[in-house]
Amino acid sequence: PEMYAPLVQKGAQILLVPSAFTVPTGAAHWHTLLKARAIENQCFVLAAAQFGRHNEKRESFGHSLAVDPWGNILADAGGYPCDGSGSEEAPETKDPPTVITCEIDLDMIDSTRQRMPLDQHRKNAKFSFEQ
Repeated sequence: PEMYAPLVQKGAQILLVPSAFTVPTGAAHWHTLLKARAIENQCFVLAAAQFGRHNEKRESFGHSLAVDPWGNILADAGGYPCDGSGSEEAPETKDPPTVITCEIDLDMIDSTRQRMPLDQHRKNAKFSFEQ
């Protein structure tokens, strides 16, 4: 998660995240991780995700997403089901992935940061992992 903090400090409002998660890992973590990145950085996250069988050993989960700074999913292009079963075998998709678009209201970033001033909290915090 810390790789995005310097981008936000330099003024980033939209974070772009490419991915090729496997089906079991994607089903278990993809949506949760992107929502967390959007919330903790108070930015929009646009995540392009590969989908489908690449060869007999590799299958990607899909679900390109757009997430707002509050963690709401604005658009989901689809992919394999998000059942979180952890199965190594990819189930059939109900709906094939598609192209997605969504409206991005950059004013939402300011209102989110006013309601939850994480930047101020980070500046005032002192972290140490030394023993």
